[in-house]
Amino acid sequence: MRHEQEFIDVLYARLADLRAEAEAAVTRELGREDDGTRQARVERDIAVFEQSALVAALTAGENGLCFGRLVFRDGADHHIGRIGIRRDDAEHSPLVIDWRAEVARPFYLATGHTPMGLRRRRHITTSGKRVTALHDEILDLADDTRTGFEGSDADAVLLASLDAARTGRMHDIVQTIQAEQDRIIRAPHRGVLVVEGGPGTGKTVVALHRAAFLLYANREHLTRRVVLVVGPNPAFLGYIEDVLPSLGETGVLFATPGELFPGVTATAIDTPAAAEVKGRAAMAEVLGRFVADQQRVPETPLVIGHDDGDLFLDAAIAEAARRKARATLLPHNLARPAFASRVIDGLTEQLVDRLGADPYGGPNFLGSEEVAQLAMSVAESPAVQLAVDELWPRLTPQGLVADYLADPVYLPDEDAAAIRRPAAYDPVFGTSATAETTVEWTVADVPLLDEAAELLGEDDSLARAAAEAERRRQIAYAQGVLDLSYGSRTQEFEDREDEDSEVLSAHDLVDAERLAARQEELDFRTSAERAAADRTWAYGHIVVDEAQELSAMAWRLLMRRSPTRSMTLVGDPAQTSEPGGCGSWDRILMPYVEGRWERVRLGVNYRTPTEIMEVAADVMRAGDRAFEPPESVRSTGVKPWSRHAADVPAAVAQAVAREGVGADGGGAAGRVAVISPPEFLDAVAAAVPHAERGVEPDLTRPLVLLDPRQAKGLEFDSVIVVEPAAFALADLYVALTRATQRLGVVHAGELPAGLTGLAPAS
Repeated sequence: MRHEQEFIDVLYARLADLRAEAEAAVTRELGREDDGTRQARVERDIAVFEQSALVAALTAGENGLCFGRLVFRDGADHHIGRIGIRRDDAEHSPLVIDWRAEVARPFYLATGHTPMGLRRRRHITTSGKRVTALHDEILDLADDTRTGFEGSDADAVLLASLDAARTGRMHDIVQTIQAEQDRIIRAPHRGVLVVEGGPGTGKTVVALHRAAFLLYANREHLTRRVVLVVGPNPAFLGYIEDVLPSLGETGVLFATPGELFPGVTATAIDTPAAAEVKGRAAMAEVLGRFVADQQRVPETPLVIGHDDGDLFLDAAIAEAARRKARATLLPHNLARPAFASRVIDGLTEQLVDRLGADPYGGPNFLGSEEVAQLAMSVAESPAVQLAVDELWPRLTPQGLVADYLADPVYLPDEDAAAIRRPAAYDPVFGTSATAETTVEWTVADVPLLDEAAELLGEDDSLARAAAEAERRRQIAYAQGVLDLSYGSRTQEFEDREDEDSEVLSAHDLVDAERLAARQEELDFRTSAERAAADRTWAYGHIVVDEAQELSAMAWRLLMRRSPTRSMTLVGDPAQTSEPGGCGSWDRILMPYVEGRWERVRLGVNYRTPTEIMEVAADVMRAGDRAFEPPESVRSTGVKPWSRHAADVPAAVAQAVAREGVGADGGGAAGRVAVISPPEFLDAVAAAVPHAERGVEPDLTRPLVLLDPRQAKGLEFDSVIVVEPAAFALADLYVALTRATQRLGVVHAGELPAGLTGLAPAS
């Protein structure tokens, strides 16, 4: 203990030195005067960014910095930690080895039968900077004094971690990674890897550690391209947000499915029927047909006023223009110039025939220059531009989807009624408004918006024109500054030409365009921030949790974000509860990677004790006799209970009090969750007003009130399930398997099959 404490002291001293050096580097770069060139500013900003990221990584990895030691038979001796740290010596030799390094693998895989060259494996437990416990395993079977066996002291460390009170935040498992988990974490970085497992098998935390490993092994590529982690809801993302930073990884983007279209955050809620219809793959074709409907041909000719007489944009011209535009195979907005060009050609031909036709049938009298001038006059006509807008309008994804949902077409009447949503009413103009600021979007709308963006394309011609106008304004302003500088120049050397030639002013060194360029704002955003704002960003790797819940349309969106198909998908088909969820790995992946994906299964439940898992399994077997739950590794001896009560909210309040949660929300040893069907949430909340509740509840509070969808992926010391008969089967399975210690059920109605044998509450 004393020897390891001395090492830990040295390690934290070195960490403090490295952090101080990085902080000093940031301060030095910020205060450094550059030579005024753009390159110098960029180099400075890059240095500041890199050193700031290093400070963040060193700070994030401080807690539990070292947790293991490997002593090999050949004399090699390595400490293992969250991040790699080197000594301040000439060789910069390792002081502690990053857990992701290949040399650290025996810490997770070695056994007495396959020691991987190890003599001893030591687990080091710390509290802050103090060593509190050591657990040794002697793995060399030739050792005369002691031989170990697989999992002896390692199990003690694992079980201590599992029995510890929850904190409301997921923690990393670098100290207790099991062999089956390690193999998944270090799986080769290519293709799609599916990690399947029942409740409590560690799917999520394994996927996050895999993301950390891939960032370690492919640092340059993935830092630049960004790793995207998609979680089912804001509460879940809040629960897992500390894991990767604790491993020194801060450049990762976290998002829910409702946040994957830049500029839109889904806040409204669909009915189950609407979510199911919107999530169907067929909606892609439906939206494509709706976009085609916006490319119109006039039923009667449009009259275009012109100085040389009215022009007529008839069906023939419009149809020819539409064929030309569609033949480009470009998205709607990007094909618009081709449509406009053909319309202009057709109207110009009318003018040319009218003004230059030879009455005797000879060639047209107008020359090419005159024809070009007529074409320009047609193109610049506001009336022509309005006609093009009417027949081939510029469209936005938000406007298109809002218009479609206001009057759905190409669907059966029942499905159309399910998704119909009246267009927002604009109180100023008195008309329907389709701007994104007037629409509350749902999670199921987001893939439709993304599909619409693909169909429409981004017409940036107006933005580019605005940018060019702004650039010219900046140049004009810079020229004014230089003119002012020149007019204010010193007259001291007016009559002394020999000295005047040595005095330089701003106008001697730079012109207006260069001065304007120096004023441009550099993009100080991180790669993750830039990726979040760019719908077309191609991510280096994508992790999707609760992947079985995403609809076919949501998968179209995600696959666009991953052209290389580098993904880790995490889920359990048995827990599928979303009405539009695919629920099957084949249904998800066959349209994109056919059979080119790998599936691994985690079969050990580290969270849920045997007593609770048996109850959850009985519930599932009532619907599927062949259901096989994951095997729990521990037992608490505490049986789940049930209580029948006429006043369910009052009974819930009493159960919460028995868990030690006071009226002020304090007093509980761990974390308690009340999981209720949505329709009972308000009544239960009135009985336990001190419970944390909301779209993104603070899970670190002692008592949290959730619906079953919010509870996905979370864990608590104690769980109280309210009125289980009102849950869908998959939702009930989720709710029953969130507890690490104690489970109770409060109900007024009949209990579902599988719960009728619960012991009554004492």
